[in-house]
Amino acid sequence: MNTLEIDLERLEPVSVKCDVTHLHVTLGDGVVISTPLWWYPRLLAATPDELSKVELSPFGIHWPSLNEDLSVTGLIEGRKAAGAVPPADAAE
Repeated sequence: MNTLEIDLERLEPVSVKCDVTHLHVTLGDGVVISTPLWWYPRLLAATPDELSKVELSPFGIHWPSLNEDLSVTGLIEGRKAAGAVPPADAAE
């Protein structure tokens, strides 16, 4: 039987930034995960003030005023929010 050891501190989010098009999450080991903001419609529609009010936990990110939670695992796996539509498709 093989065992995979994962240093969970390496996966802990230490900072979060949103620009106009992307969400950027820096993990404890310095790796930055960037995803398109349209993957998360609540974040895409949020104001800069709402986006700045974020809470980090060992395994995820929470925006209380937006009722939005993202897991580090979901970010790594590339999971989009249900109903997320690419901008080109949304215009049609």
